[in-house]
Amino acid sequence: MAQPIAFTGHDMDRDDHTRADPAKLAEMRARPDARLLSLDGLMPHIEGGSLRFSDLSAVGADAELVYLGLKDGAPLFVAVPPDGDMRQAVTMRETVMALLQLPDQEMALFGGARSIADWHARHRFCAQCGGDTQLAKGGWQRNCVACEASHFPRVDPVAIMLVEHDGALLVGRGKGWPQRSYSALAGFIEPGESIEEGVVREVWEEVGVTVRDVSYIASQPWPFPSQLMIGCHGFADRRELTIDETEIEDARWFTRGEVEDALTNGGDAKSFVPPPRTAIAHFMLKHWVENT
Repeated sequence: MAQPIAFTGHDMDRDDHTRADPAKLAEMRARPDARLLSLDGLMPHIEGGSLRFSDLSAVGADAELVYLGLKDGAPLFVAVPPDGDMRQAVTMRETVMALLQLPDQEMALFGGARSIADWHARHRFCAQCGGDTQLAKGGWQRNCVACEASHFPRVDPVAIMLVEHDGALLVGRGKGWPQRSYSALAGFIEPGESIEEGVVREVWEEVGVTVRDVSYIASQPWPFPSQLMIGCHGFADRRELTIDETEIEDARWFTRGEVEDALTNGGDAKSFVPPPRTAIAHFMLKHWVENT
């Protein structure tokens, strides 16, 4: 069975109908089997390789809780961090390495909970008038108490792409990355762009290569804080690079054998160090090796 993409497959019932019903939400919150996902700021509490959950007995009636849905039939909530409490005391790499000890379904559950909790903590004020906002629809909406504008959780689309030419792949490395680490090129989709147009533009801007025949591979929610990574593949007609060093530190073409070496040997590879398995780029590299 293929390895699932990290942060997908939470195996929960999101129970959308309950979100819009205040009476049902109150019932869910009052159920003795209701559980709260335990966070420290935006980091999970992990015990014995699993997420920590608690009951709601110590949660105040006025606490902002997001209803995540039903997990194994039980209501599950996550608390919005208090004002200013969005601690991320470790690096992204340390965070990802800590999450690797979780089962795939729990990693996906945490990813969604982290994104929604982070969004609430950043959107306490209305973007339209500056007034206070209040949690609504079980935490999947915020409403302004002044102008009554409604605000919804944000997802930022990012194109991440493998560019192929004559059996080789183009990958790059960002500034400050660990030595020899390379990954797929990526960039945010801009307003008024299709995914395909975003792929073409980003590759041109970063390395000066024109891409054609863009196709979709897979997607991944990336909860740091709320990206949707859209994995794509395209072809280039030449290998000459013009690297924009304000965007990336380096970009190189690697043969199929070199990509296989990286995926097989990881940090001990002679070619390059691949992205961690939590990243969709790792899945995309494996997909390319196995299907081309």
